Amino acid sequence: MAQRQTALADRAAEDVGKPDSAVVRDALGVGVAVGLSGFAFGVTSAGGGLGLLQTCALSLLVFTGASQFALVGALAAGGNPFTAAAGAFFLGVRNAFYGLRLSQLLALPRAVRPFAAQWVIDETTAVTVAQPDRRSARLGFTVTGLSLYVLWNLTTLLGALGARALGDTDAWGLDAAGPAVFLALLAPMLTTFTERAVAVLAVVLGLGLLPVLPAGAPVLVAALAAPLALFVQGLRARSARRPDAPEEDR
Repeated sequence: MAQRQTALADRAAEDVGKPDSAVVRDALGVGVAVGLSGFAFGVTSAGGGLGLLQTCALSLLVFTGASQFALVGALAAGGNPFTAAAGAFFLGVRNAFYGLRLSQLLALPRAVRPFAAQWVIDETTAVTVAQPDRRSARLGFTVTGLSLYVLWNLTTLLGALGARALGDTDAWGLDAAGPAVFLALLAPMLTTFTERAVAVLAVVLGLGLLPVLPAGAPVLVAALAAPLALFVQGLRARSARRPDAPEEDR
């Protein structure tokens, strides 16, 4: 009985869902816009000393732009490979939390989940959670993931091949393209004071420690911004609940 009610609820939600054409349009818009920045990654990676196969393998297997740029940026700056890999890893950990949310929204068959996990990134998550029903969420996730994966890997290859023709890749500033796209996606999601405080503190830690720590290490330290902000928020919440707390704190 409960399963039948759930099925009816899902079907009712699908009846009032978003038109498929609108979902595909939005998903392709994100996939194409972000996928083109794979060219910047290919150029940056090749300019940082990685070979063509290494560059393409990163996009094929890692497929998370922020982590890829962090890795090649740290290596190009002369950082320790283990530190660079650790920074990239911790940036990629956020995708595991995205997966927890998307697993509920998409409810994909078990056989499909390992393949879908490769596409759990910022862009597919943003498109998926914006949909009003499960059918639209699945469509948005699939179109965004497929278009972005294909275009990102294609432009990575073109960027790596064209790096020599560009000459001094640092002069073009293409290494800033990936982080700029990531910030553009992240900024609209910072809606609360705590979220903005975490972002500002992370920037202060990352930039402030850049001159004194090895390449890749500031990213790891900047990750401490979230627990620090949440700890302060918890202290303020407990203080506000105290009977003797000042009136303005309550």
